[in-house]
Formats: sequence, structure tokens, C-alpha cells
Amino acid sequence: MTTTTDRTEADTVSVDAIIDALYDVISGPPGDRDFDRMRALFLPGARLIPSAPLTEHHPGGQPLDCDAFIAEIRPLLQVQSFYEAEIARRTERFGAVVHAMSTYESRLTPDGAPVIRGVNSIQLLHKDGRWWVVTILWDEESEQQPIPARYLPPA
Repeated sequence: MTTTTDRTEADTVSVDAIIDALYDVISGPPGDRDFDRMRALFLPGARLIPSAPLTEHHPGGQPLDCDAFIAEIRPLLQVQSFYEAEIARRTERFGAVVHAMSTYESRLTPDGAPVIRGVNSIQLLHKDGRWWVVTILWDEESEQQPIPARYLPPA
């Protein structure tokens, strides 16, 4: 049996593991996600900052801690499936600090067409023998703002 501690260790052992866990924990059919798993990825005081409105109650540009983010998205995830996956990443590292520009696609079904694409700017910290999410700031692609080629998978 996998315990929460085992899962947290596996989710935070590497940069790849923690970013994979970020996308995995938010994805799924309608209903609750494993929000304890999500919380375990974030350094206390970490922030999630959508550049555009997240919901009708969130104006965008406003930092949220993990619990406020969960409270904001939980009602939507209760009634709508949501699957998000990384399609490309550019990573810079200096010591214990990593900055990842992680391009994503969001779908309503696991194999459906993307309904949203965007880029997550993810800051990570290696501390206490594991990786922590410190900040996620993201923006969505639009006609006026296409994702630059450098953030897309090679053609």
C-alpha cells in the first residue's frame, strides 16, 4: 500500500517528478482531487498566480495560496472534468533554485482536443532533501498572444 509519505517522496524527488505531480493532481473526471497531495507539493507560503481571471470570483493577477486556489477551483472541478498535461519545458537551474517555463494543454477528456494552451512559470526550491513549488504564475494563449515557438515542442 502506498502511503501519503511515500507518494510525497516520489512526487518531490526530482524536478521532473514534482512537475509531473502538479499536472497529475489537477487532472481527472468531475469530483474532488487529492488536495492533500497537492498541498504537499507546495512550500508553506507558496503562491499560485493566474494572469487572467481564474473563475468568476477571481479577477486574475491576484496571488493565491494553495488553500485559496483549491477553494476557488473546487466547485468547478466538482462538475467538470479537466485534464492538463505538459507538452514542452525550458528549465534553468542555479543551485537549489529552478525556473521552469512549462507549456501545457488543457482538455475536457484525457484524449480530447485541447481547449486551452498556456505557459506556467514555475519556481522550485530544493530544501530539506526534496523539491518544493514556491510560485506558479501562468498565462493562456490567445489569438493576440500565441505561444512563442521556443516554448513549444520541436516540430
